[in-house]
Amino acid sequence: MGNSSIMQLSTLFQQIINGLSLGSVYALIAVGYSLVYSILSFSNFAHGGFLIVGGYACYILLMGINVTPTISLSPIDSVWLACLGALLAGGLVAVVTERLAYKPIRERTSVTLYLLIASMGVSIVIENLFIISPLGGRMRALPQDMFPSQIFDLGGGVTVSSSSMISLVCAVVFLGGLQFFLTKTRWGLAIRAAACDLRTAGLMGINTSLLIGIVFFVAGLLASVSGIFLSYRYTITPQLGAITIKAFVAAVIGGLGSLPGAVVGSLLLGLAEMLVAGFISSQLRDLVVFSMLVIVLLIKPAGFFGKQISDKI
Repeated sequence: MGNSSIMQLSTLFQQIINGLSLGSVYALIAVGYSLVYSILSFSNFAHGGFLIVGGYACYILLMGINVTPTISLSPIDSVWLACLGALLAGGLVAVVTERLAYKPIRERTSVTLYLLIASMGVSIVIENLFIISPLGGRMRALPQDMFPSQIFDLGGGVTVSSSSMISLVCAVVFLGGLQFFLTKTRWGLAIRAAACDLRTAGLMGINTSLLIGIVFFVAGLLASVSGIFLSYRYTITPQLGAITIKAFVAAVIGGLGSLPGAVVGSLLLGLAEMLVAGFISSQLRDLVVFSMLVIVLLIKPAGFFGKQISDKI
């Protein structure tokens, strides 16, 4: 095997690893989209705002812990505390958003288009609140020592960073925890029942208002996890939530409302992005992503795992 073939093979394995790492972060976001869609049948475009909240909350908590002399925590403990606070912040903001912006609309009309429009407005509000806040619209960076910085050599020029491994493992853990919650707990089973028919679930005695709040909390929490890793990988800005568009594309490709579809679509999208960047050009990544969306919608409008419905948004 020639040197060029070996280099191409090494590049292939490297981009596959990078694609799985990126796809796992997309999956956390896409699952949140699918969770909300499975219950309320609308795409919550304010989901990117929850991601921003998670990133900024982690940054604020880390900075606050580091500059407060009365708090003496080890670096690992401070990271755990900041991440936990960020997850709770994202989940609570998602619940507040549902209660203030979506619940009044749900109680007045069953037209999901109004919820979609409201979610766009909420997304803009959250973004601009951070722009006018003392943090401003400037780029902020999480400390680079927040996660271990080791680089592991897998041989043949293929490497993987410890932060990428941590993001992949965390995604697997959270998605596995979500699967356990949905299949083994009382409220998880209630969510699955409501995904089939929310009105019937309410008639059977399920507190649908509380159930919707739980769904939004879980979606916001998962968005915050991805917000932390994306903020660490890149930087935190009020516009960081725009990356959720690609996660939404992944959810549509997999089938909106299908959690396995969201995961599969995210991994496919992450792999496609990294392979294109590695073998063709990084400038074509977005072109490939949205071309995949158009092709899937033409061939299989409901996505790979989605149900055939008449008003998919």
